[in-house]
Amino acid sequence: MQTARVIVTGTDYKKITDFCQEIIGVAKQSGVKHSGIIPLKTKKLSVPTRRGVSGGGTETYQTYQLRIHKRIIDVKADDKTLRRIMRIDVPTDLQIGIELKG
Repeated sequence: MQTARVIVTGTDYKKITDFCQEIIGVAKQSGVKHSGIIPLKTKKLSVPTRRGVSGGGTETYQTYQLRIHKRIIDVKADDKTLRRIMRIDVPTDLQIGIELKG
């Protein structure tokens, strides 16, 4: 049996957790072993912008932040389970990667 590592990344952590729960639900229905939702560090991308439009006066800055969340799920799965995992509808905000290990 192969081990599939599912890596889910996105900006909305609620959508990520809901999607991971769907994957775990498929794994439980098919009766295969899985190691749960493993959260990785959140990447914070910040962009400082200057508030003053004209450039005069004091320098005040405003920072915008984009947080990228990442989760890992390991599933020891056969072909049928992997097909069921790949058929789950993925929200547009999420990216998914599946790696197979012998």
